[in-house]
Formats: sequence, structure tokens, C-alpha cells
Amino acid sequence: MKFAVGYQLPDQDSEPIVDVIEEYREHIAEVYFPWADMPSGRAPLATAHGYTDWTAQRHLEGDLFRLREMGVKLDVLFNAACYGGRAISEWLENQVRSVLDYIEAGAGGAEIATTTSPFVARTIQKYHPEVEVRASINMKIGTIKGMKYLADVFDSFHVQREFNRDLDYLRELREWADEHDKRLIMLANSGCMIHCSGQAFHDNMVAHETEIDECLNVRDWNAHTCWRYLQEDENRVSVLQNTWVRPEDLHHYEDLFPVVKLATRMHARPRMVIDAYVNRHFTGNLLDLMEPGFGPAFAPHIIDNARFPDDWFDRTSTCDRRCHACDYCRQVLEKVLVSFGEMA
Repeated sequence: MKFAVGYQLPDQDSEPIVDVIEEYREHIAEVYFPWADMPSGRAPLATAHGYTDWTAQRHLEGDLFRLREMGVKLDVLFNAACYGGRAISEWLENQVRSVLDYIEAGAGGAEIATTTSPFVARTIQKYHPEVEVRASINMKIGTIKGMKYLADVFDSFHVQREFNRDLDYLRELREWADEHDKRLIMLANSGCMIHCSGQAFHDNMVAHETEIDECLNVRDWNAHTCWRYLQEDENRVSVLQNTWVRPEDLHHYEDLFPVVKLATRMHARPRMVIDAYVNRHFTGNLLDLMEPGFGPAFAPHIIDNARFPDDWFDRTSTCDRRCHACDYCRQVLEKVLVSFGEMA
């Protein structure tokens, strides 16, 4: 098993992500990255409130070339939830083509392109058939039917994270994928709430973040469903019921996913995340491994990763997912939720 990690632009306060990747390069198969200021599943890479860091593009291109020399595959993101009125336009087709053409000329080409758009997938397939086209995690494709519907334009699929803890079901998906020459990828450390009813709203906000930032927005309401929900202490147990997989439990997935994705594009400590999953061990606040991490929502308490019971994975990978009728995770939370000074 190897990993796909997210690219970050270097800044003065943190070590360059490419240096971290080089140190762990034997364990890293892919690096996923957005292109300049195109909409994606996160904030724009180089521009905020009209101010563009014009060195960002130069940094990105230099880092892509360096990653290519390491033998790491490049995965370019076209994964915005919304492309507005240009969603099926020649304009968007030309933009996607131009990005892939440029990467090919400057860095030897992208091996993978991840997108939320069947139209973008079709465009890549038509003009760059050598590129593996991958369905974004944000498409929430988690069934064989879901993969069948788009098998004509996608080569690989991020599995809907809600199924991460159902190994028998994942094996069914993997069997179908193998029979139809498709690949499956799992996202291991998402902090997002399972079955989040605010995801579509949030993803669309991110796609239009540049416009939203220029508006006079309401300030007395948090638009993020998860952060509002976790303001109530009684709801904290939901974090244990989410889709993340602890580093210590990753070995259960060795026969299912040759590549596991780690969310590190916006993470403050990507080295810590990569090291934990490479070594299958983490000592500290489990919330710190996730993106988003929700540490501030739990402060001054943490979730001590060392305190999880021995039956944690067996129980949570075989349960019926009827969380409203079960108190196992609430019992576990009482054991693992401690003040920082009590950490094992």
C-alpha cells in the first residue's frame, strides 16, 4: 500500500511539502494538486481578494518537475462542485485541454486527473486518453450501479467515504472494479461528518469562494454544518462515528486499496499525517490527523489515540450503522476523551 498526498504551496512558516514527500518517497505513489486559480475542492491556490502571489505558479511548476524526478505520479484536480454556466462549454473544454497540454510540455504530463464533472472527464478522455480519469471523493460514488453509470468516462473511483468501515462491502466493490478494469481509492483521514447533509451546500460555497469573499456576508451565523453541530457537547460522539481510519487499523485494507489518499492540502502538519500512516502508529490527539480536525471544538479536551479499546476496529467495521440505537461509541468516547495533561 502506498499513499496519495495533497500539495501545498511553500511558505515561510512551514517546511516545503515536496521535502516531506522526498523523505517518504518510497511510500508515496501520487501527489494531487489544483492548477493556479481554477475552482477546485479547496480555496484558490494563489489569489485572495484580488491579490495574486505571482510566484505561486513558478513554485508549483518547479515542484511538479521535482516530483516527476522522484517518480511520483501527478494528479491534477478539476474537482470543483460547480463550474457555473460554463459547465458544458467549449470554454471549459479549452481550459482543461490547455492545462493538461501545459503540464505535458513543462513537467512531462499528468498521469491522473481527478474531477467531479462527467463533462471534464469526457474532455480528458477525448483529448488526453493517456491520462487516468478519476472520480472525485465529492461525487459520493459508493455503489456498483454508481460506478456503472459513469464507467464510460472514468477509469478509477474514490469510494464514498461512508463505506470505509464496511470491509465486506468494499470487497464487493473491489471485485466489480477488478472485473471491469477500474481502480478504487480510499480517503483515510477525512474529518468530515458521515452522511453530512450540509456537504452539497459547503462544496458549492468552496467552488464560488472567490465570489463569496468579495461579498458583504452575514457574520452572526456559521455556514459550516459540522462546526455548528459540534458546539453542543452531546454531539461530540458523532466524530467517532465518522469515516476516518486510524493508522493502526490501516493494515486491514492492504488487499483492497493499492493507494490510499491522505487529506493534506490544507493540513497544518502534513508531515505528521504522512508519518503516522506510513508507520501505522500515532501518539497524540487523533483529531490532529484529520482534515478538518475539530480540535478547537473539543478544547481543552483531546481524543487520545492510545486509549482506544482493542475491539474498536472489529466493532466499528461490523456494526449495522444504526448509531441512534447503539451506545458503543459513546462508551468509547468516555475513555478516549481526556484533558491534554491526561494523555497516555
